Amino acid sequence: MKLKPEELTDNGYVLLDSLEHNELIPFINIYIKKRTRFSVIYWLSNLIFIASIIFYFWQNYGSDSFSFGEGLIHCSYGFAIAFLLIPIHEYIHVLAYKSQGADQTSYDVNLKKFYFMAIADKFVASRKEFQIVALAPFVTISTVLLFLLFFVGNLWTFTILGTLLIHTAFCSGDFGLLSYFDFHKNKEVVTCDDKENGISYFYGRIK
Repeated sequence: MKLKPEELTDNGYVLLDSLEHNELIPFINIYIKKRTRFSVIYWLSNLIFIASIIFYFWQNYGSDSFSFGEGLIHCSYGFAIAFLLIPIHEYIHVLAYKSQGADQTSYDVNLKKFYFMAIADKFVASRKEFQIVALAPFVTISTVLLFLLFFVGNLWTFTILGTLLIHTAFCSGDFGLLSYFDFHKNKEVVTCDDKENGISYFYGRIK
C-alpha cells in the first residue's frame, strides 16, 4: 500500500486496535476462536491432518513391515522438523512482505512466550497484501510436504504428516490475524508495525 502510517487518518482511517507484540498470544486466542472463514480453515486443516495420521495408523496396523512404536517415533521426527522449519517460515513471511513493497523487514522472537514474528516496520499493508504475507508460509511449506508424500515410504509418511500437523498448529498466529481482518470485513482494514515500540496497529474505514 502506498500510504504511510502518518497519512492514514487524513485518508479517513481510524485506529481500531493496537497490539503489543508481547501480548500477541491472547490477541490471537480471541480471533482464532471467532467463526470466520480463516478460523474455519485453520481448525479444519488441523482436523484433516490429525485424521490422516489416525487413518494411516489404522491402515498400516497389522502389517509385517510396520509397528505402532515405529510409527510414533517417525511422527515425533515430524514434530521436531516442524520446529526446525520456524526460521524458514518466518523468512517466507519476509520475502512475501518484500514482494508487496516493504523495505524495512526484521524479526521479533520471544522464546519465553513462544512467539516468532516477521515485522515490516512502517509498512502499511492492505487486507489483500496481508493475506499474501500471512498465507505464504502455510501454502508454500504445506505444498512442498504434500508433494513429498508421493516419494516416501510408509514410515516417512508418518514423519511428513506429523510435520504438517505441527506446522499447521504453529500457523495459529497467521490465521488468527487473518481472522481479525475477516471479523472486521465491513471495514477496510489495514495494518502496520512499529518495530521500535513493539506494536502493530490496525486501522479501518467504512467501505
